[in-house]
Amino acid sequence: MRIVLWKSAIWVLPLLACGCATVPYQFTSVADYPGQYPLARQDPEAVRGKPIGWLDASGWYWPPSLFDKLLLWNAKVDSHKISDETIEVLVQFCRENELGDTELRINAYTPGDEWRRTFRNQNIHPIWRYPIGFLSWLYYTVLPGRFFGGDNYNPFSNTLNLYSDLAPIALHEAGHARDFARQRYKGIYAILYIVPFFDLYVEAVASSTALSYEETYRPLAEQKQACRLLYPAYGTYVGGNIGQFFEECIYWPIYLGSVAVGHVVGLTAAAGLPEEPPPQPAEACRADGQ
Repeated sequence: MRIVLWKSAIWVLPLLACGCATVPYQFTSVADYPGQYPLARQDPEAVRGKPIGWLDASGWYWPPSLFDKLLLWNAKVDSHKISDETIEVLVQFCRENELGDTELRINAYTPGDEWRRTFRNQNIHPIWRYPIGFLSWLYYTVLPGRFFGGDNYNPFSNTLNLYSDLAPIALHEAGHARDFARQRYKGIYAILYIVPFFDLYVEAVASSTALSYEETYRPLAEQKQACRLLYPAYGTYVGGNIGQFFEECIYWPIYLGSVAVGHVVGLTAAAGLPEEPPPQPAEACRADGQ
């Protein structure tokens, strides 16, 4: 029993760290971003893919997308149909944090633009941009999220790819964009992501950013949704990192157990949110200099 409790504690601690959000949310600006950001203060470009019925339905017949829906218990994961409300939340966050150089791809597939943005991105050193950036482009081109899903931020092209109609997930990916913009050695930071357990830190930063922003500026219902989504999502990384050192028969209990712990922590965090209206809109706070 002590061994079981000890292993459970290992899972719970990183999940709790994910929720250490700083409230009220602190804005960032181009002054916080080492590198070249000529469009920082402009609205980010949002590229929206043309609706294609059979392709957009892939979230309901592609097994991994179905599995992700079950893991997070939300049908809007990899829905490939993004509402205007979700896009507006994402654009507003990027506008407020001066992330105008980040391109927002809304259920889109643009390999030509991906190539251009990757190899013109002066913020990634050529030693990383050419070999790893090419592999990143190849992955995007051969395994398009337009079909396979999988919301993500790509630091090599500085693009955010959104396939789920969920504001907390959109804010999480925008949190990655904000985090990478603040790094001086962006290429090294991106490569470190493949080092076991380092991704737990990167994902925790993005989730904490999203949770902090949600708790400061978004409606209570969306705050609760963020807890119910981002904690179990973080559990997938915890379980994946721990489980990779075991055989498959042990990997899956660890992985699914971590997600289950994430759901429990998320539901507990959601239940503990104060029943009060959110503060004034974020743009008003920035205008007031707060």
